[in-house]
Amino acid sequence: MSVGVVMLVHNAFDRAEQVVRHWSAGGCPVVIHVDKNVKRATYDAFVKSLSDVPDVLFSKRHRCEWGTWGIVAASQSASTLILNKFPNIRHVYLASGSCMPLRPIKDLQAYLAKRPRTDFIESATTADVPWTQGGLDFERFTLRFPFSWRKHRFLFDRYVEFQRRFKMYRRVPDGIVPHMGSQWWCLTRQTLSAILEDPDRAMYDTYFQKVWIPDESYFQTLVRLYSQNIESRSLTLSKFDYQGKPHIFYDDHLQLLRRSDCFVARKIWPHAGRLYDNFLNEENPLKGAEPNPGKIDRIFSKAVERRTRGRAGLFMQSRLPRPGHENGFTSAPYSVFQGFTELFEDFEPWLARMTGTRVHGHLYAKDRVEFEGRQTTFSGALCDNAKLRDHHAQLFLVNLIWNTRGERQCFQYGPMDSQFVSWDLAKDPNAQISVISGAWALPLFQSNRNFSDIRADAAELQRIESEHLTALRSPFAKARIRIWTLADFIETPMEALQTVLDEMGAKNLRRVTEAPKMADLNGFGQFLQNLKNQGMHPYLMGDFPTENAPVTDRPSRRKPYLVR
Repeated sequence: MSVGVVMLVHNAFDRAEQVVRHWSAGGCPVVIHVDKNVKRATYDAFVKSLSDVPDVLFSKRHRCEWGTWGIVAASQSASTLILNKFPNIRHVYLASGSCMPLRPIKDLQAYLAKRPRTDFIESATTADVPWTQGGLDFERFTLRFPFSWRKHRFLFDRYVEFQRRFKMYRRVPDGIVPHMGSQWWCLTRQTLSAILEDPDRAMYDTYFQKVWIPDESYFQTLVRLYSQNIESRSLTLSKFDYQGKPHIFYDDHLQLLRRSDCFVARKIWPHAGRLYDNFLNEENPLKGAEPNPGKIDRIFSKAVERRTRGRAGLFMQSRLPRPGHENGFTSAPYSVFQGFTELFEDFEPWLARMTGTRVHGHLYAKDRVEFEGRQTTFSGALCDNAKLRDHHAQLFLVNLIWNTRGERQCFQYGPMDSQFVSWDLAKDPNAQISVISGAWALPLFQSNRNFSDIRADAAELQRIESEHLTALRSPFAKARIRIWTLADFIETPMEALQTVLDEMGAKNLRRVTEAPKMADLNGFGQFLQNLKNQGMHPYLMGDFPTENAPVTDRPSRRKPYLVR
């Protein structure tokens, strides 16, 4: 008899009974503490169910609640009883009713027998632990916490603020340095008895009764006074999420738990019958294998990342209300073209032919969504209704890119469209944005409307595009952005188109030898001058001469006649 078990139980008594019988069959005496909140009838039934098991005792009951002193008091009472009643044990293992041995009990006994003076308890100073939640690190030792965090959250928070405001700090008892760590330890008889029989125990107990979560600091601190050899780690496998809540192990974690080589794991789901059947009936010693929870740390790290960040470009309802908390905006690269359909008459079919991508029209047009081929519905059950799109314009694009993963999406955008996604496009690293600024003036130039109306529309469109360009040029912009003025673009259109296609990374792309048909620009310079004459300054187009010939026209050279 080398190992005794102290077990804290408050629910799932059928599983706790099963585990107690397993400990006892392995030669370990067990002292059980049952939460005082448990009804007397349930407690009596549990005691009766274990009456036939040797070396099983029940300690004095305390009312236990997370974060309060009751859990420490329960551990003290049960530990005192097991030390008094079983003088032959050399280590005491603290476990809960949801803990389950993963290896044969003989493995644990042999492991501890080789380390008779080693205390296994996680014990680190507050400055060295990364898991504290709520902003209470060292303050949990210097403030008072008379209120339950779970039952009286408002009083808990207000009293903390009150103490901070009036600097009502407590003094840490002389001779101790606060340490923290996992509640689940395995201590030698010598160390545990020294803590429980300390002449200053009453002072320490009074102090820790007002510490927040004392079960993670009481033994972890006092062990530093008496232990000769501390291994700052727990022999119990327990994992916590980003909120500090313990992970629960289910049936599908069977192979994962086996891989850890740990002696005990918590928390086990009470209905995980496959886990209980396998581990409590398995007798396959690992011949002194060292517990290695690090084998599964990578898996848990990925799980936490997936829980907090999700998958790139896939928004969950739980993350929607928190802008910036998502893992990226979209899931795949896409291209945005601004001003190209205004300058080129057949730009969309030309781009689709040259790149083999999905080329849409203006997805954010105010009257409807212009899907490829002007479909009324698209992948992901997206419809062309503008009101449904604008209900959450950002998620419309997110869903479009997510549901078409594997093929690049291209669409048109401009100042005549809804501007809900302007900043989202600019900040999205998956976006490739090509802009011909001022090209929105070409449809106005070609329209046959009253010039006063044209001037008003031109001023409004220029204002909108200017704001969009501000977003694109912002230091927060992460998209791949290229901006030409209309005047600069038409000087070398073939070179500019080649640049756009190269940046798209189209496969097997040849040099551009065919350009889409450019709109007729005869008289456009005079049109811009007329806008200036009306008091509007069209500056986004670049410098257009008042009279300019069509850019597509090139002076023809007469072929020389050869004289023979």
